[in-house]
Amino acid sequence: MKRFLRILALLAAVLVAFLAFAAASAWPNIGKRPDGDNASRYHASPQWHGGQFANPLPMYSNLKGGILQIFESAPGEEPDAPVPTKDSSALYATPPASGLRVTWFGHSSMLLEIDGVNIVVDPLWSERASPFPWLGPKRWYEPPVPIDHLPRVDAVVISHDHYDHLDRASVQALNARGVRFVVPLGIGAHLRGWGVPEDRITELDWWQETTVGGVRVVSTPSRHASGRLSAQSDQTLWTGYAIVGPAHRAFYSGDTGLNATFADVGTAFGPFDVTLIESGQYDPQWPDWHLGPEQAVLVHEQVRGRTLIPVHWGLIKLAHHAWTEPPERILAAARCRGVDVLVPEPGQAVEPTTHPAVARWWPAQHWFTGAQHPIVASRDGDPRHLFDVPRCP
Repeated sequence: MKRFLRILALLAAVLVAFLAFAAASAWPNIGKRPDGDNASRYHASPQWHGGQFANPLPMYSNLKGGILQIFESAPGEEPDAPVPTKDSSALYATPPASGLRVTWFGHSSMLLEIDGVNIVVDPLWSERASPFPWLGPKRWYEPPVPIDHLPRVDAVVISHDHYDHLDRASVQALNARGVRFVVPLGIGAHLRGWGVPEDRITELDWWQETTVGGVRVVSTPSRHASGRLSAQSDQTLWTGYAIVGPAHRAFYSGDTGLNATFADVGTAFGPFDVTLIESGQYDPQWPDWHLGPEQAVLVHEQVRGRTLIPVHWGLIKLAHHAWTEPPERILAAARCRGVDVLVPEPGQAVEPTTHPAVARWWPAQHWFTGAQHPIVASRDGDPRHLFDVPRCP
């Protein structure tokens, strides 16, 4: 019995030590909860209900096999060979001839050069999208463009505070360059905790806007959630953005399920020269959290987009689908609907208004069509009540 108790005590000590190590490694990345005067401002938002931010439309989630599936993987869900990338650093010395250039770095991390203003979107240069540097979704390739090779950055825009969109190390690296941050309500608390000065943080509610060097940055509604592995979720808002310059316009969806606001965005701020719409990391078990490819094409049409660049795919695994499935399904839906799509390599800078020819760079492998594995959002959180999504023959 004494030996058993000694072993039990040793195991308990090891467990306590591991939990302390895990907490210490995660703590700097989790961020801060809003408090004081800022919290009072957030609570006055029309999006604040019952002690948290809430969607006008509830979201359906079947938790069976839900979040834990990110730790599982089937053949084809992650690359089995190096993913081609490009380093566009040398191009940044010369502004885009068209006035509009997009560099997609993988997932939702991008550089948008628009009418003389340079905006970094949801920067993710860390190895993992996780509070833990040793656990969680790991990137498949090194950043195509080193963060210190970026051109002058006028602003960073953040869509929400999930780890694949709000990365502490990337924020701090960009903060060292003195950039401005435009974020949804509540995320300012994280930034302040990581050393970003108050006077370089602009927090927006839906439909509010700010100006960066003559370019309007407008927060647009999305249907999603927030949280960073803390006891309190949905204490910060989630958003998309209409980015409106004197000559060009871009729309970034952020993470979102289908909702009824996109046509309003198109009417108010479109047409958009380019749309950057999340098109990957989807699952029928939670169809209201992410659009999926076919609904991404529909949103592109609703906001009155001209060229669609699919994002939120091609870097880390967060869902059970072939890693190459999002572009295949996007292109299939686009052909059916007559939509112009660009799928650049990670790190490849493209000027969408010039309609560049981008060669296919991802491998051919098995994938399921939209008819085989449909992603269709609910209208009210009930999986029996679905949005009407156009289907191709």
